Amino acid sequence: MSTHVRNNRRKTLIGFVSSKMGDKSVKVTVPYKTPHPLYHKVINRKTVLHVHDEKNETKVGDKIEVMETRPISRLKRWRVIRVVEASIGLDIVAVSEKDVAEAVPTKTTKKTAPAAKA
Repeated sequence: MSTHVRNNRRKTLIGFVSSKMGDKSVKVTVPYKTPHPLYHKVINRKTVLHVHDEKNETKVGDKIEVMETRPISRLKRWRVIRVVEASIGLDIVAVSEKDVAEAVPTKTTKKTAPAAKA
């Protein structure tokens, strides 16, 4: 009888959820810094990953840890391991044109002042 110990050699990265694409799918931005090849100034770069979120536990702005996995769909090759830090922002609510029109006065919606009595 042989005991086989399997080592986990999958990559793990930490990034920020930048978009919720649909059910169980998120986009994660992983920032990193690299020196410019000629001028040696440090440049901020980013990698965008398509990640599988099985429990739908993440939201935009969360800092999460992701792990490389087998291909789940055409673009998804990563999955969420854990939420490192939850975002403290409010839920984003869509604003319609009607809401904006009511809040911002324009020439057509501007109320005229009543005429002064003489």
